[in-house]
Amino acid sequence: MITKEEALDYHRQGQPGKVEVVPTKRCLTQRDLALAYTPGVAEPCREIAKRPDDVFKYTARANLVAVVTNGTAVLGLGNIGPLASKPVMEGKGVLFKRFAGVDVFDIELATEDPEEIIKACKLLEPTFGGINLEDISAPACFEIETRLIEELDIPVFHDDQHGTAIISAAGFLNALELTNRRIDEVKVVFAGAGAAGVACADLYIKLGVKPENILMTDSRGVIYKGRKDGMNKYKERFAQETELRTLEEALRGADAFVGVSAAGLVTSEMVRAMADRPIIFAMANPDPEITPEEVLKVRDDAIIATGRSDYPNQVNNVLGFPFIFRGALDVRARKINDEMKLAAVDALAQLAKQGEQGLPEEVMRAYEGERFEFGPKYIIPKPFDPRVLIWEATAVAKAAMDTGVARIQIDLDEYRESLERRLGPSREVMRSVINKAKKQPKRIVFPEGSEERVLRAVQILCEEGLAEPVLLGNEQEIRDNAEEYGVNLEGVTLVDPRTSDRRVYYRKELTNLRRRRGITEQDAARLLTRRSYFGVMMVRMGDAHGLLAGLTKSYPESIRPALEIVGTAENHAQAAGIYMVIQKERVLFFADASLTITPTSEELADIAELGASTARWFGFDPVVAMLSFANFGSVGSSANRRIAEAVQIAQERNPDLQIDGEMQADIALNPDKRESRFPFANIKGEANVLVFPNLDSAHIAVRLMGSIGGATVVGPILMGMRSPVNSLTPTATVEDVVNLTAITVLQAQKEY
Repeated sequence: MITKEEALDYHRQGQPGKVEVVPTKRCLTQRDLALAYTPGVAEPCREIAKRPDDVFKYTARANLVAVVTNGTAVLGLGNIGPLASKPVMEGKGVLFKRFAGVDVFDIELATEDPEEIIKACKLLEPTFGGINLEDISAPACFEIETRLIEELDIPVFHDDQHGTAIISAAGFLNALELTNRRIDEVKVVFAGAGAAGVACADLYIKLGVKPENILMTDSRGVIYKGRKDGMNKYKERFAQETELRTLEEALRGADAFVGVSAAGLVTSEMVRAMADRPIIFAMANPDPEITPEEVLKVRDDAIIATGRSDYPNQVNNVLGFPFIFRGALDVRARKINDEMKLAAVDALAQLAKQGEQGLPEEVMRAYEGERFEFGPKYIIPKPFDPRVLIWEATAVAKAAMDTGVARIQIDLDEYRESLERRLGPSREVMRSVINKAKKQPKRIVFPEGSEERVLRAVQILCEEGLAEPVLLGNEQEIRDNAEEYGVNLEGVTLVDPRTSDRRVYYRKELTNLRRRRGITEQDAARLLTRRSYFGVMMVRMGDAHGLLAGLTKSYPESIRPALEIVGTAENHAQAAGIYMVIQKERVLFFADASLTITPTSEELADIAELGASTARWFGFDPVVAMLSFANFGSVGSSANRRIAEAVQIAQERNPDLQIDGEMQADIALNPDKRESRFPFANIKGEANVLVFPNLDSAHIAVRLMGSIGGATVVGPILMGMRSPVNSLTPTATVEDVVNLTAITVLQAQKEY
């Protein structure tokens, strides 16, 4: 439970508030200043004056949204005014940026006059690509949004209305499917006739709910024909000819309840009186109209959604507004129309049906291992599911283009890929790897076949067509565990080393291979009962193309069978473990970070070559820096002489390779600093292959980058082997298993 002091500390610590403005262009020198401001800024100004739409090309308008409020209806706080609402609006900006990369200026207006708000937004139109109205009370919010949509040429979206409507509608469609109901027959009771309630009812009607099957209630009871008190033109549209007057009466026999009202409004007895398999969306925040526990005491057949994260099926607006604006902005839409909203509904509903298919490991971690299987407890995607960006923004962009409100047309396949890139360079790099792996999947063996992370990864590999998995272990144990974890083993080969008919063949081959290492046939038979040795023999004998292990053993123990049986490639004196370290704006390769403790000069040269080939294999031009505590002989030591000799050896072997050292890490990564101090250096630009002087420094650097450097670390990738064999670390995630398997498949394709 968050305390008051924790919340206050969060907002006041360091720089007060939650947002800042960060320039996207360098402004360090006088020349930079001249480009950013006068005289250079005059050129884009002239272009925009000639062609107004060029504003999207030369300014941030295409990615800038105004979050506008007057603070009259702040969720859970009421009319607290514009000043007190600012922390909420800053928070909205954080969500826009965090989930969809959209920049925001929050604008708090000191007026409750709708005309003044409309005027302010119209005056601000040239600044923004879109306007998100927030926490403005009803019925003024309806008039403000309607007018602005009509009078502005950029998207205007009142999230309090349409956000809740879109997210709940996606869950509603899935709930109807699970309860075998027809949308044109379902009877729905709405509690709350404010912005969210009216918008939900409007959208549900557009989806197919018949208006005559809707009963809407407010604080005074049922909205019926002829009621005088508490009415307005927006409520009047939902007034019914009915004798029912209370929420309790309305809920008798109802199929669904949609609440955007107040805590505790619904009782267990009201729920008991509803139809079979009732749909109950109790979305009041912070406390629902009725809790799931109270519902389940009387109706264990109910499908329940709330606005809270501690219950299944959270109706969270963050699933809507960032991605709707993302899609709208990217096609430069003039408005967000009904078709775009319905496209968002469908995208969310369909994504929920995907369950765990393609669900990244970080989502599983965020929800502490909760299952994501389409059903009564999973009808809405989770807010931290990164797939929402791709599915929803693409659907919205397509609908905008199809309905003619987009200023530009885009290729949707390319757009999906650009959205993946927005999720970070790790996804861009691994997307390329995965696409290549899919073209020619290979047979990859997993010695730890019954391990949960392997089983979950294997299902992804099969569904994505990345590999042909072979699981080693007791077949019944593997099947039992797969059933427990909900993993489908279709397309997966199971092999028990203790009963395999290949044992005799492998035993003879292993004996011949290792007989001058003291291995007898009896020793070979004993070793082959170990899945690690059996799996490596499968690779050596061509029964598998590659192997991935290491989740349950130390790295040396895991890799030893491969070094003994597969061995290094003919053109490499040794193997090297290389990590790909992915940061926001760069990809680096750290070598050797897993194998050789104190490499000799010859070994360092081999490691540098393997690191360079790995970078090249991933599509990067290698620039190799041999790291040390000193720069270019500034400190005379045997360690530094060893590095200098390695550089010389590597240059003699590969004259075209960009390599130099010894040098400190900052000199390697900062070209300006290197050029000013060491203009004679043989490398240009930022180094991307960092060769460490020993295993200590390399391993420490990798762990620091992954733990406190904010980098995504992939590996270790074992390079220089005769056949592809890789070993994970015991702390690897399901995503790590999938990524390194894809890399192993590429190695098996001989594309390096």
